[in-house]
Amino acid sequence: MGFFSKLKEGLTKTRDNIVSGIDSVFSGFSSIDDDFYDELEETLIMGDIGVVATEEILDDLKLKVKENKIKNPADCKQLLIDSIKEKMDLGENAYEFENRKSIVMLIGVNGVGKTTSVGKLAGLLKAQNKKVIMAAADTFRAAAIEQLTEWSNRTGADIIAQSEGSDPAAVIYDSIAACKARKTDVLLCDTAGRLQNKKNLMEELRKIDRVIEREYSEAYRENLIVLDATTGQNALSQLREFNDVTNITGIILTKMDGTAKGGIAVAIQAEFGIPVKYIGVGEKVEDLQKFDSDTFVNALFDVDNGTDED
Repeated sequence: MGFFSKLKEGLTKTRDNIVSGIDSVFSGFSSIDDDFYDELEETLIMGDIGVVATEEILDDLKLKVKENKIKNPADCKQLLIDSIKEKMDLGENAYEFENRKSIVMLIGVNGVGKTTSVGKLAGLLKAQNKKVIMAAADTFRAAAIEQLTEWSNRTGADIIAQSEGSDPAAVIYDSIAACKARKTDVLLCDTAGRLQNKKNLMEELRKIDRVIEREYSEAYRENLIVLDATTGQNALSQLREFNDVTNITGIILTKMDGTAKGGIAVAIQAEFGIPVKYIGVGEKVEDLQKFDSDTFVNALFDVDNGTDED
């Protein structure tokens, strides 16, 4: 199965929620009026696209309908698809960190696939011939260090780790020293998702931030939050909490399988202005891919993407 097929399969539930509803709106109305827009609004919100994103998408649609003097509801569907694609377009510099000496910190709660995402990112970067170090700074979960060591063996990326329970900021400090000594391109940092309490966790992230600022301020910073797509609106509240502590620059959306509430990708970008940069659809390195708005929206609306391996 190619990535597009897996993504399409992963968006089945969302598509069933949104597309069948949207199709019935487009075919069930003979004119474009307030009732038509109300019905469309309800369908999008039910598909986890969220209130903010839905309002913005519909405002855009109304503008295009007016500009193009469209009278038939059926002619709106492509405009709606185009509007969602535009809303999710990442722009030119989304992956600037690949071209600079950079530190990429992955944060998020336990169980979202954070450590696995560090490993997969290392694999993607190694495939571009980048020199990569992974910092095992989730020292509160013994399995995280073992897991990252396994990914190091699999991808050939270096790893800096200490024993379980050691100071995460000290691991980052050692990793930065190793980066400078080995002339590494990208430092990928795994971080804890749960400490004794939330306050401790957030303080730990602040401390890591301070170490990076002090020891490697010239590095390009990328802070990626890993969110589980199956949690829907709950992912938004996680993002809100972490965004208070550190400047989040992008999102990795994992577990985009058949139970995923994929509309959340649209909701996140509209509400926070933070782009989804990677999508995960499975366990292999190649199952984590850069986010592409065309591919995602085509999969969401079951539009042919041209080639399965896109």
